[in-house]
Amino acid sequence: MKLTAKQVAIGIKEYVIMTLGMFMYAFGWVACVIPAGGMGGGATGLSMLLNAVFPSITMGTFVFAINVVLLIVAGFIVGWNFGIKTIYCIIVLSIAMDSWGYILPPNILVEYTQNIDSHNILLVILGAVIAGSGVAVCFSQGGSTGGTDIVAMIINKYKPISYGRIIFVVDLLIIASSLLVGFSIDAAIYGYIMTLVFGYTADMVLAGNKQSSQVFIISQRYEEIIQVVNFELKRGATLIESEGSFTHNHTKMIMVVCTNRDTPSILKAVKQIDPDAFITVASVMGVYGQGFQPIKL
Repeated sequence: MKLTAKQVAIGIKEYVIMTLGMFMYAFGWVACVIPAGGMGGGATGLSMLLNAVFPSITMGTFVFAINVVLLIVAGFIVGWNFGIKTIYCIIVLSIAMDSWGYILPPNILVEYTQNIDSHNILLVILGAVIAGSGVAVCFSQGGSTGGTDIVAMIINKYKPISYGRIIFVVDLLIIASSLLVGFSIDAAIYGYIMTLVFGYTADMVLAGNKQSSQVFIISQRYEEIIQVVNFELKRGATLIESEGSFTHNHTKMIMVVCTNRDTPSILKAVKQIDPDAFITVASVMGVYGQGFQPIKL
């Protein structure tokens, strides 16, 4: 299929925004969290542990190596359906981690904040906000940082546990492991604060909270849209008979319940198929059943 100039421009814009998001994410770590003696989860947190054991190898190299191993393992277990954007973001993140390390003067923000009480914890929070905002920017364009996202995908293949819960537990284990390689208890505490602030910020930037989204789509081209939702975006959907009150035209309304992270991809797909489609997006307090949270009574 031949791409139009508009599609090429949109694609370039997406990759520029993802690049910006990854450099923001790396800046939060390199300029704030690490100089403040903080810790964190994900592939970046694990890279910090390995860097403490093997200081001659840069964090960017470890980030890249960890993600490559996870991608290969996940490829054999859940299939090789990783998007090019995920691979791109992993490469950019690896470069950004090392680039900021070379560009930024050592402890530049620590020097500016050292006269402030509890300056280390303030730097960790600032770093978490910047990193969380960066990863949310990346997610909004369909990208991913890999790391614990891939671990969650592997575990989810065999056990229907929510992604958020898996990622949270893995991050806690990585942070707790920092005590075994010489990190202080302060670093571990900062790590837990980092994880909470990071997750909250990412959710706020993406959609305002941790709620899932319920998307209603009304379009005469519902069959094309449902094909993309089901087979390209890998989301389930429900077709509902509908009738316009003014025109009395009959069609089918599509209802999709998804995570906030998936919502931008669905809106983008609908816009490409039918720019005149009528869409509503609502936040839901809880989603239970296959692919979401189990019902607990």
